[in-house]
Amino acid sequence: MASDFDLTLNPPSRLIDEITTLASRAAAAIRRIDAASRAERAKSDGTPVTAADEAAQAVILAGLSRILPGVPVVSEEMSAAERPKTLTSHFVLVDPLDGTKEYLAGRDEFTINIALMVSGSPAFGCIAAPGLGLVWRGTVGQGAERLALAAGADASQCSSKTPIRTRPWLGRDAIALVSRSHLDPQTERFLAGIPGTKQVACGSSLKFCKLAEGSADIYPRLAPTSEWDVAAGHAILVAAGGAVVMPDAARPVYGRTADFRVPGFLAFGDANAVRSILKS
Repeated sequence: MASDFDLTLNPPSRLIDEITTLASRAAAAIRRIDAASRAERAKSDGTPVTAADEAAQAVILAGLSRILPGVPVVSEEMSAAERPKTLTSHFVLVDPLDGTKEYLAGRDEFTINIALMVSGSPAFGCIAAPGLGLVWRGTVGQGAERLALAAGADASQCSSKTPIRTRPWLGRDAIALVSRSHLDPQTERFLAGIPGTKQVACGSSLKFCKLAEGSADIYPRLAPTSEWDVAAGHAILVAAGGAVVMPDAARPVYGRTADFRVPGFLAFGDANAVRSILKS
């Protein structure tokens, strides 16, 4: 029950495991969709949606209503009318299938994103990659980890659990992750100003996970995106030692706009590199 938890503090391990299990069950719902049934249709904003998006959302919303009753939830596939009219100091942001284009193309670079928000900031994030059998999760101030977890399995059934940590900025050998489907000119110009950086394309919120586990260094996205695409990865990355800032170095604040949009952001594996990179 929500009353069991003080969400202004760190979420307890039982809640973390319940959300992880929920993401795993959503992953199983996606995996049950036959490849022949992956037909997309366009939403009102022109972005694609599939039966897998909707199946995962149904699992997640039902589970959150059970484990966090009364806590507002904002999910990508909700209609505007379904989204809460007002938000409390704590709420949940959900993307039931991030990387729909990658999913439709048959790539494993799609994820499920769930984030617990407290006073406009991510406190806990969970990202499941159904095609990889992996889950990343992190609590700000408490650390982050990667789990090997089969789709549909409970969190307690993971075959491995590995603490993860970001790495120091590598300078001219730094790896920059860029969107496989949404690379924009502003981001390209920004990266051109960091000499020697190698660009690697990747889909969905997996880019945050790669930063968090120390296999990449920076993920810039200077075009608008949605809060549910960012919040879970933001929490995991910060928990692992990284940072997420706006292009002007300000801290992102979530849940302040009706359309839940982020105008752009910069994600760093090394939080200490933020000032030096933005000054260069």
